[in-house]
Amino acid sequence: MKPQPSGREKLRSLPSMDLLLSIPELGPYFSSLGRETVKSVLSETLKVMRDKIINGEDTVPSPEAVFALAFPELKAKKTGSLRRVVNATGVVVHTNLGRSCLAREAMDAVTAVSGSYSTLEYDLSEGRRGHRTDHVEWLIRVITGAESGLVVNNNAGAVLLMLAALCSGKDVIVSRGELVEIGGSFRIPEIMAFSGANLVEVGATNRTHLKDYRNAITGDTAAVLKVHPSNFRMEGFTSSVPREELAMLAREREILFLEDLGSGTMIDLAPFGLKGEPTVSDCIRQGVDVVTFSGDKMLGGPQIGGIAGKSEIIKKLRTFPLLRALRVDKMTLAAFEATLRLYLSDRPLDIPTLSMISEKPEDLRKKAASLSFKLKKTLPGASVSVVEAEDAVGGGAFPAEVLSGWGVAVSMESLGSAGNILALLRECTVPVIAGARENMAVLHVRTLIQGDEDIICSAFRNIAAGR
Repeated sequence: MKPQPSGREKLRSLPSMDLLLSIPELGPYFSSLGRETVKSVLSETLKVMRDKIINGEDTVPSPEAVFALAFPELKAKKTGSLRRVVNATGVVVHTNLGRSCLAREAMDAVTAVSGSYSTLEYDLSEGRRGHRTDHVEWLIRVITGAESGLVVNNNAGAVLLMLAALCSGKDVIVSRGELVEIGGSFRIPEIMAFSGANLVEVGATNRTHLKDYRNAITGDTAAVLKVHPSNFRMEGFTSSVPREELAMLAREREILFLEDLGSGTMIDLAPFGLKGEPTVSDCIRQGVDVVTFSGDKMLGGPQIGGIAGKSEIIKKLRTFPLLRALRVDKMTLAAFEATLRLYLSDRPLDIPTLSMISEKPEDLRKKAASLSFKLKKTLPGASVSVVEAEDAVGGGAFPAEVLSGWGVAVSMESLGSAGNILALLRECTVPVIAGARENMAVLHVRTLIQGDEDIICSAFRNIAAGR
């Protein structure tokens, strides 16, 4: 019997980098990633194989084996990680999948300013330097009814700027029931500490009364802050103080009334069965001095932080040094301006987020029937059926509300379990992200956009062909 090579001999037989770099299959990766990146991936792969040999693994390395091990990493780097996906989850404002889809007008505006020079900070009428946020601030004023407006890179930045500019070194009163943590470990107490403001907690977790705020006000108090609970809700024995009462108290005691609205709702969503979410205009009308909100949630635009309120207060934010670190780029401003103009022209349902939320169940059922018909033709041996589904708004808004939806359930013995089907869908050229129930993959149609049906059918066709 031929003696097996020792571990040392195996290490010596690891292919050289020059040999690996000569593998013909690496050609496409050289052109897309560059020689040094390919070399780095191969080097890491050789280290993995070297460690396996040292740990006693019975393998004889070869150039083909090294390439096979390196291939997934090379493929991932060549493809790119920030990619388009099909959202078949039924969650409209899906935080992990990029939140709101932009309207066509917003995408066109981004394309127009990103590929050419623009009037980002140029006043055409005066022929001199202008202010970049002028493009959207007048729209905020008109749409919300506020005296003034301002924008920064996101709502967390808006809250930070507001507190740092107006309340640093002073007390800010917040109900204990509103000291929330939202995605990414964003906690109100930590943001407040970072801003230099002093947090004063009032009330109980479930109930806060006007007297709690009144008794907490001292000569060191700068403001009362109301915070949107985002994806957190309390039910049962609860109470909170209406905005009008807090506004009256703030005026009476000559302090500010601030609000972090979070979700940026611009229109009343009650006609779509979603009640209880205040709009930015509601906050202004009910006496809030300054309100902050997100652009990429219920507003349906890009990631941006909006600030609306009284002009003399916004002026302080506009001159605060932190503002420059939070300023917005030209593509975001272009998308936001185009989105706000849809509200201005009374066309909010042209915004995909609001269009998806407002879609009627009967229309969703027709969409599901259409997708089901196509999938039955694509997968002759599969079980494909139209099913009722529970969708969600997402993005921290209406966490307790269920949107009645429809979807298509798919199961196929040759493809394995629902979990395996979902994994295969995620590996497609355009990944498809779906749900599951009762060992069936479920494709929610509410969140499908134009062209997604064909992508889904192509994905299943390729998956089935690979089995």
